[in-house]
Amino acid sequence: MQPTYSEEAETYREKIQAFLSEHLPADWQGLGALDAEAAETFMREWREVLRDNTLLAATWPTEYGGGGLSQLESVIMAEEFQKAGVPTGGSNDPFSIQMVGNTIIQWGTEEQKKHFLPKIISGEHLWCQGYSEPNAGSDLGNLGCKAELDGDEWNINGQKIWTSAGHLADHIFVLTRTDPDAPKHRGISFLLVEMDQPGVEVRPIKMISGDSEFNEVFFTDAKCPKENVVGEVNGGWAVAMTLLGFERGEAAATTPVAFKGEVDRLFELAKSRGKHTDPAIRQRLAWAHTQVEIMRFLGMRTLTKFLSGEHPGPDASIFKLYWSEYHRKLTELSLDILGADAMHVEGKFPSSAFSTDAPGADAVTSGSWIGTFLNARAGTIYAGTSQVQRNIIGEMVLGLPKEPRADSGSWKDIPK
Repeated sequence: MQPTYSEEAETYREKIQAFLSEHLPADWQGLGALDAEAAETFMREWREVLRDNTLLAATWPTEYGGGGLSQLESVIMAEEFQKAGVPTGGSNDPFSIQMVGNTIIQWGTEEQKKHFLPKIISGEHLWCQGYSEPNAGSDLGNLGCKAELDGDEWNINGQKIWTSAGHLADHIFVLTRTDPDAPKHRGISFLLVEMDQPGVEVRPIKMISGDSEFNEVFFTDAKCPKENVVGEVNGGWAVAMTLLGFERGEAAATTPVAFKGEVDRLFELAKSRGKHTDPAIRQRLAWAHTQVEIMRFLGMRTLTKFLSGEHPGPDASIFKLYWSEYHRKLTELSLDILGADAMHVEGKFPSSAFSTDAPGADAVTSGSWIGTFLNARAGTIYAGTSQVQRNIIGEMVLGLPKEPRADSGSWKDIPK
């Protein structure tokens, strides 16, 4: 089967292609071709172009500053942007727009929508995600960061970890324990918290790649207005799961495109090193090509549900497990092709600490491949470890027996 789009969808694709042709330089090669300073400047200016053309929050209702596009149109836009090597927003917009903005639209009050959404569009508010904790990463329901209502404010104490882009953000959406006597997946509330206050401390975490995209966030009597609860008090688990679903629609469209571009660059690397005639390397390159094609079909399956208005369910774990484990092996292959050159960094590191390097990255120098290899390990951990994904697939997709759990009783009775 060869997945295809409708004639109407392809007409919209031509419109997006024309937009890119009009607003990108004639010699544009992709974000990966720029050095760090030039890439930062481009990202800032590109976000303004998207905002001015109502493509920044493409599917948001127009009354909140969005583009009012259909889900299908937004997927086509994401595909074409990925092929062109340009982002769909700024560095924090995956959290600001794709995650918390969409969640506020679905769960928030009208007052919350009118207050927060325009500030996200303008860039006045930059958001990050406060979910994982030292004792509540894969088992998110075990979180212990607590919020207690004191008059008209929530008083927050606790810690979050692995907070991506937290050093750049000024707001954080936080899952907090608001009822310690409830079972652990209950008694949780979803709060919108300002970070620029005395009770919030951000500490960068140095990764093996040398980047510091992850952070620890500490709350010590941090304040949050009473009205900044999204959804019901003690009903934050459902809100949190809705937000995670919003991560997967665009990723199902863009991830296979990004990995196809990376495989093409790997072929170029193999040819430049004379490894394309090595039978063992050729076999592994063929494997990589096959895996990316399978990934494309897995992505189309996820997209089918997304475009029909169905939020991804537990079967979305198949896609996450597949691409993250694939990428770990693919980057090992890249270092095997580099050989001894993998011990020496030549050229620049990847433009992002997540997933593949950006289109336009230099295929034949070692820096991009070494950095991507180091970053790929994190892909089997963030957004749910491979072990947790396998449990979800086994229990909730295949119907296998569940592991013993200590979910009964109140959260505070669960052994730490």
